[in-house]
Amino acid sequence: MWGGHFQEGPAPLMEAINASIPFDRRLWREDLEGSAAHARMLAARGVIAKSDLDAILAGLERIARKIEAGEFEFTTALEDIHLNVEARLTEDIGEPGRRLHTARSRNDQVATDFKLWTRRAMARADALLKELQRVLLDLADRNVDTVMPGFTHLQAAQPVTFGHHMMAYVEMLGRDRSRFLEALARAGDCPLGAGALAGTSYPIDREVTARELGFARPMANSIDAVSDRDFALDYLSAAAIGAVHLSRLAEELVLWSTPQFGFVRMPEAFTSGSSIMPQKRNPDAAELVRGKSGRVLGHLQALLVVLKGLPLAYSKDMQEDKEGLFDAVDSYELVLRATAAMLEGITLYPERMRAAAGVGYTNATDLADWLVREGGVPFRDAHGIAARCVKVAEERGCALEELPLDALQAVDPRIDQRIFAVLGVENSVASRTSEGGTAPLRVREAIVAARVRFL
Repeated sequence: MWGGHFQEGPAPLMEAINASIPFDRRLWREDLEGSAAHARMLAARGVIAKSDLDAILAGLERIARKIEAGEFEFTTALEDIHLNVEARLTEDIGEPGRRLHTARSRNDQVATDFKLWTRRAMARADALLKELQRVLLDLADRNVDTVMPGFTHLQAAQPVTFGHHMMAYVEMLGRDRSRFLEALARAGDCPLGAGALAGTSYPIDREVTARELGFARPMANSIDAVSDRDFALDYLSAAAIGAVHLSRLAEELVLWSTPQFGFVRMPEAFTSGSSIMPQKRNPDAAELVRGKSGRVLGHLQALLVVLKGLPLAYSKDMQEDKEGLFDAVDSYELVLRATAAMLEGITLYPERMRAAAGVGYTNATDLADWLVREGGVPFRDAHGIAARCVKVAEERGCALEELPLDALQAVDPRIDQRIFAVLGVENSVASRTSEGGTAPLRVREAIVAARVRFL
């Protein structure tokens, strides 16, 4: 493949470190599509003959059928997917196969193939995120009135509803989707036709090939076209943030499914037992969702390190861009599907959640707010009064709403009988009517709005 400049073949170790075909064979479909588009453009511009084009297209179709059938023999001696395809094509159709690489380098070829593949992964991520949003919205819709404790510092803070809690993840996934869609738009420029780095002297039409391959336009600078891997970083960055979001949800599922919380029961199909403890139901799928986020984060860091010291334009280091991205895509798509499936099969225990919502004096803020509204007390003063009431309740070993009125009035005489109407957990939840709040009325509105925005 290298012509007459080399007198010897590569050493076995060189072949081992240099070959990318064990992993970049995943680009076969994009490679064939790019080659077909390039060949059609060359024929339209008179660079190759129509007979050559016909032979090339027929040969590429036969290769596609063989790969799909598992009958194509990939070899590390030919390094990568591009040389494997070109060699088989030339073996099949002869001289026309040698003309395919006219006005093209492997540098712009691999950049195009890899960008096409990554664009499709971005679109798949958006579709999977949308499906997970649907699952979360349905779960929220069924649990608009299901009361649970809301936490800060993993300490009971204020009562919320489970529906409201799920809607937080709907919003997070919405931002994830926007990052993938923005990345897809940024990856809309086609590298094909940039050559090795300087363009080509052939009268090619880059607009034609860009449009045929689904890009918006050709890349404006040939050096940038072959050296850019921002699209891979964009995917990894969006996936890393998205994986963190899924990991946080998975951590909550792990906590909530413990006997100590007892809020949820994970579907049996996504749990495992213990080799020694017969009572165990381990939330393995949720733990693996949490764990695989580390792989995605690691692949982002790895590619950043690979690229950080590279001069323009292309260096062989850039071959290290693919394995990490491929694994990150596989991992991220898997955890998206697993999370949706777990949530669809989850069982809630509303009674446990409701009981926990009242533990820890989560209605103390309601007492302070009542003093502000009804007694005209400045909030900082009301905060202190409520804190002293909590201390009294702690000393008596009872809930705040279980304190007798005289005990509350001993702390502050402005408290009257009306306070008991706001200290109940349901009343607390219903009172949070500000936009974006946990009041069931607001949550129902948010669900309707989110279905319009996202589905």
